[in-house]
Amino acid sequence: MSTAAPAVAQILINGTWKDADTQSTFQATDPNQNQPLDATFPVSSWSDCDAALDAAADAASQMRQLPASKIAEFLRAYADEIESAKDDLVNAAFAETGLAKSPRLADVELPRTTNQLRLAADACESGDWAMATIDTATGIRSCFEPIGPVAVFGPNNFPFAFGSVSGGDFAAAIAAGNPVIGKANSSHPETTRLFAVAAAKAIQKTGMPAATVQLIYRTSHADGERLVADPRLATTGYTGSRSAGLKLKAAADAAGKPIYLELSSVNPVVITPNALAERGDAIVDEFVTSVLMGTGQFCTNPGMVMLVRGESSDQFIDAVRQKFESTAAGTLLSPAVAKSLSSSVQTLVDYGAKLITGGGDVESDRCAMANTLMTVDGNSFRGNPDGFQTEAFGNASLMVVCDDLEQLCQAIGHLEGNLTGCVYSATDGGDEDVYQKIEFELKPKVGRLLNDKMPTGVAVSPAMNHGGPYPSTGHPGFTAVGIPASMIRFGKLTSFDNIRAERLPALLANANPTGKTWRRIDGTWSTGDVG
Repeated sequence: MSTAAPAVAQILINGTWKDADTQSTFQATDPNQNQPLDATFPVSSWSDCDAALDAAADAASQMRQLPASKIAEFLRAYADEIESAKDDLVNAAFAETGLAKSPRLADVELPRTTNQLRLAADACESGDWAMATIDTATGIRSCFEPIGPVAVFGPNNFPFAFGSVSGGDFAAAIAAGNPVIGKANSSHPETTRLFAVAAAKAIQKTGMPAATVQLIYRTSHADGERLVADPRLATTGYTGSRSAGLKLKAAADAAGKPIYLELSSVNPVVITPNALAERGDAIVDEFVTSVLMGTGQFCTNPGMVMLVRGESSDQFIDAVRQKFESTAAGTLLSPAVAKSLSSSVQTLVDYGAKLITGGGDVESDRCAMANTLMTVDGNSFRGNPDGFQTEAFGNASLMVVCDDLEQLCQAIGHLEGNLTGCVYSATDGGDEDVYQKIEFELKPKVGRLLNDKMPTGVAVSPAMNHGGPYPSTGHPGFTAVGIPASMIRFGKLTSFDNIRAERLPALLANANPTGKTWRRIDGTWSTGDVG
């Protein structure tokens, strides 16, 4: 199929590009000009979801019978196809999101995307993710197996690395042996379409089931809720706004369906007085770089800084103000993001936050708003912690200035769940007691704890946790980044009790199927055979 979009883009159902059963159409917006782009995309009726679910159920049955090597072959072939389509993908994503072609899209996000697909392929082949467990005394063996069709809702801020048919949830679901129904983000539908074109080519080249990857662009809210609750769907991965995610969660919960959500996070950064006294200027630079990176549109953006009142904190806030005012505001992803940021800042001000710089109206000729800095005292924060944790997604941050360490720790105790939490302390260890008190309060509130480091980088590492307590995610025990751990969300644990040896899955056979898969045999992790 040509990479040029038809008058109204077609959806991908069961290996065929077809016209949608269209309720209406929509267009993405070029945020650099605040103007609609030419390409038109369909809002699908339920019949499109119904067809995708039927095809996915059939594909899931087929994929359960495939060797891991075949699924890994597809993931690697898909990564190759993405690299071949690099220029088209980068150009489309730039037009739809305003994110820089280089280095952001071409040199950072696209290589990250293909890397995580290849890491997923390796994890699929190794079988380690399945946590094979063998108890010879009882004759019981268990492992994770594919859960079934997965729906993936991608976010607006990472069109490649978190995309519905290209990103981390997608890679983990496929590597665990499941077909994916991708729901494109409305901010970058053409980018998602191009990924689906590449995926369809890889499916054909590797002989995978036709419905391994399917794509729809948008549905009504009611049909989205119906989709995540459908009996044919096993589970859902979602990254996006809290309000939309919670509606999907309510629908999935009512049907008894698991759903894995990444929702919102202010990612507090706590800075001790000794750290400011020791290297305040350096911390200013690190913070400003982090908070304005990508115009603040990272789920790990440091949206809140917590300080102890004093001359050094006053100097820190003023230095940040000066840098905010001297740095041109970047482009936001879409009119919706710009409107949401402006509204959230106004909400914080209405609650009592003091506007130090920025705020105001969204620019008319592009999706942008001035870099925004606000402050609130610790006592006010404790009086309305929910209100002051309103997420201002974009180039804005709130400084919470507490009277002393005790009030600071009390304020931390009022934090919601977050993806990350950082503590900056003196490098000479002179405030170790202070650090320990802060960490004790902060650690239960976050999925990833950092020292002397801003949170915006999320490495694709097996040890990474890109998750956290609610409302940062829907469940604190799972991560959306970090293979193989992220694959477990898309697996079903199956126990085999007194099953004959010849009927066991290969991962649970006496002989290690790869010679190097890690299995827990009678209480000990081993790559050996059952003795």
